[in-house]
Amino acid sequence: MRRGAIPWTGAALLAVRAWAAPTNEADVIVYGGTSAGVIAAVQAARMRRTVILVGPDRHLGGLSSGGLGWTDTGNKAVIGGLARQFYHRVWLHYSRGDSWRWQRREEYGNRGQGTPAIDGERWTMWIFEPHVAERIFEDLVAEHRIPVHRDEWLDRTGGVDKVAGRIRSIRMLSGEVYRGRMYIDATYEGDLMAAAGVTYRVGRESNSEYGEEWNGVQKTARHHAHYFGRPVDPYVRRGDLSSGLLPRIRSVTLGFETGWRDVFAKFAPIPNRKTDTNNHGPFSTDNIGMNHDYPEADYDRRREIIAEHERYQKGLMYFLANDPRVPPDIRERMNRWGLPKDEFTDNGHWPHQLYIREARRMVGEFVLTDQHLLGRRPISDSVGMGSYPIDSHNVWRNVTPEGHVQNEGDIEVKVPPYAIAYDCLVPRRADCRNLLVPVCVSATHAAYGSVRMEPVFMILGQSAATAAGLAIAGDRDVQDVPYAELRERLLADGQVLEYRDGGAAGSARVEISNAGTTGHVVVDAVQWLPAS
Repeated sequence: MRRGAIPWTGAALLAVRAWAAPTNEADVIVYGGTSAGVIAAVQAARMRRTVILVGPDRHLGGLSSGGLGWTDTGNKAVIGGLARQFYHRVWLHYSRGDSWRWQRREEYGNRGQGTPAIDGERWTMWIFEPHVAERIFEDLVAEHRIPVHRDEWLDRTGGVDKVAGRIRSIRMLSGEVYRGRMYIDATYEGDLMAAAGVTYRVGRESNSEYGEEWNGVQKTARHHAHYFGRPVDPYVRRGDLSSGLLPRIRSVTLGFETGWRDVFAKFAPIPNRKTDTNNHGPFSTDNIGMNHDYPEADYDRRREIIAEHERYQKGLMYFLANDPRVPPDIRERMNRWGLPKDEFTDNGHWPHQLYIREARRMVGEFVLTDQHLLGRRPISDSVGMGSYPIDSHNVWRNVTPEGHVQNEGDIEVKVPPYAIAYDCLVPRRADCRNLLVPVCVSATHAAYGSVRMEPVFMILGQSAATAAGLAIAGDRDVQDVPYAELRERLLADGQVLEYRDGGAAGSARVEISNAGTTGHVVVDAVQWLPAS
């Protein structure tokens, strides 16, 4: 029953429901307002398909508009298509003098990871404020006249009507029903995928399962910046096992005395004297071990977990700024910072999106592994590329055999640019025949540590929508989309599918907006790296 409906009974109830909650129909239903969801909806519209973007989000863009403005990109040459157009629009925004309200552009400089944050020659910018990203996503859906249904939560227990392996409709907790020919799950959690009966995985695999090197429990410290560098006592009373463990430490054999100075190492600067503040050091903003039930939790439990993470992080910042046990120089530095008054204005200036680094992962016919990323196994049927290092934060905080605290789970392994196969987006045929999954892709925990980047999600969102459009055109299952047709359309739309000899195959297609007009100019074949 919809919110506020009168509790009729029997046939009258059915009649009222049918009248009050008409079915919303489109060729493509995109569930999830993440960056991948917005880009997927835009691509569907560009392929002249009707599309509805629906999901629990009130704000579009997910993490890209939720504070992750210091973009982790790896090799920027492999970012093409609509993803590159997004970063081009960021560049356009900051090319205007009035966009630098609290800081001069010259003062900001070319800050970035490996390559300039402001890339004038290639018309892109990779570092931005949250509200700027959100405005761009809102502009994209408005320009393409895409209906956006916000604050709509999938009924995860019986809300997916599936017949003969195909989703026929999905129902929200509000009673709203959405019917499409193709569906795209663009959520970070994979809720539609799971409710549709698609096979998935949560947590780490053993290395032996897929013949990997970097999966499973990490028995030795790999990246020392995120591990305690000297012995830290784990007990409430030093050395007294009977006093119990300090919070967030588990008594599994494989602290707070070290690590607080590291927090400033990841105050990554974004425009207008703001930061994208990330976890750094052995004890930092990661609430280690307190998130494990999130992927499978119901909505109420997830809200509790989100609230716990907010309390933890705010408490950490308050502690660093005020507690007399913290060295004075650290307290003084922390007290210079506060929440930005012009960001997240409807949420107490706190980010509206929890950083979901990994939740469910689909298990398809093809599973991407760390061996594919390292170039030791071939990948065919590329629909996009990644290049960021395999990067997983710590999973647990344990007691060592010596009776000290130590973190476990961190992985940081460099990889070359690698392709992501179409089959990573497609469920097993027996699971579902009209669903694509561009975020919770078919990959192991180790491989997902690299795939899970916002530019990659945008790339895969575009590729998923392209495949959905071709499947509709040919009246095919998603498993039967001819790769040759898909590849041709992806390249025509500027996607980068290969990288060899130091360059990206193909060329970018960049839209240049005309200031003060409603039109735009399309510049074809802007070669931002040598084409092969």
